[in-house]
Order: sequence, then C-alpha cells, then structure tokens
Amino acid sequence: MGENSQHTATQKRGILLTVGVLVLFMVAVMAGFLNKMNQPRVISDAELRLNGAIKLERPRILDEFDLIADTGNAFKTTQLEGRWTLVFFGFTHCPDVCPTTMATLNNFYQTLDEETQKTTDILLVSVDPTRDTPEQLHDYVRYFNPEFAGVTGEFLSLKRFANQLNVPFNKVPLDDGNYTVDHGSQVVLINPRGHYHGFFKAPLDPAKMKLTYRSMRATFTG
Repeated sequence: MGENSQHTATQKRGILLTVGVLVLFMVAVMAGFLNKMNQPRVISDAELRLNGAIKLERPRILDEFDLIADTGNAFKTTQLEGRWTLVFFGFTHCPDVCPTTMATLNNFYQTLDEETQKTTDILLVSVDPTRDTPEQLHDYVRYFNPEFAGVTGEFLSLKRFANQLNVPFNKVPLDDGNYTVDHGSQVVLINPRGHYHGFFKAPLDPAKMKLTYRSMRATFTG
C-alpha cells in the first residue's frame, strides 16, 4: 500500500508539473501574439500612397523661423525637435474645412495608444494672423482637444514656413468687404529631428492615418 501511495503521489506531481509547463507555454505564446498584434505594421511607400500618405524620399531640413505660440511665447524651429508633429494650416474663421479637419485629427489622436500620444503633437498654424490672436487660437484648438496647440505670427514668417512645407495659402476678398483664406488641406508630418518627413492627403481618414503614421514612425532611423 505504501509503495502504491507513493507511486500515485509521484504521478500526481508529474501531471501537475506537466500542466504547469503547458499553461506557462500557452501564456508565453499568447503574450507573444498580443505583443505582435500591438506592433505597428510596416508598409511600403506604395501602400502608404494608397492609404493617403506621402513620405519624402529625403526628409527636408527646415530653415529657422520665429513664430508665436498660442501661449504668447516665442515658437522657434528647435521646438519641433524631439517629438512627432502633425501640422495643419488653417484659421479660426474657417467655416468648414478647418473644423472638420481638426475634429478628424482629434479622432485620429484618440485611436493612438497612450505611449504614442505622449510623443505626438497636433499643431494648427494660422493662415490668418490679422484675426487669429494667440488667445483666440488657444481657445479654438483646445475646443477640439486640450492637448492640441496653435501657432501664429507675422504674415511673411507664416508664409515662409508654409512654403517650406509646400502648403499654399492666399487671402481672398469677399463681396461684403470681408475676406477668407484659401489654403492647402494636407496635414504635414514633422519627424523628431524637426525635419519635414511627409504629409497626409485630404480627405483624411483616422484609421488610414493611424496605419501610415505608425508605419512611418517604425521605419524612422533618426
């Protein structure tokens, strides 16, 4: 009887050990699967274009500029370094394209995981500095998301900055004596070196932006 009991106990320990090993193996496999699922999918430049994103063959170094942040402080070229920045040129009196784009950028931002959000800035650059004071920009951009920021400045400084990013804008008089501003609708991507990295074409789609943005981040070697 003693030998049988000992033999049975040994079998039980062996079974428990085997089950434990299998459980650990399954947990490791599942963890690896989930980790792979969370990794950004790297896609080709052709796939980027099909999904509305254009990556420059060589990121463009930006000239120095002096603008004004919506806090009233100076905003210089070096402040684009260290993070990824999505730049949209618009204005607070814009009736349709700008609020739609800002809302879409917020939807895109909300799809990002917390760690990616921490290294992603969304920046509205005014093409209407006459009416867009820093205070007005501050309230406007934070209506869409408290993490978003705005920039204004002298007209020529803004124009030079926009030209470097291939974003056109022009003041257009209206019949009632007021004016509007025609401007490019693309969203420009600045990499952590502060260089012009690429852009997202309109119409914007949050899911496609997430796919292409994560891919461009993953292939960045800066």
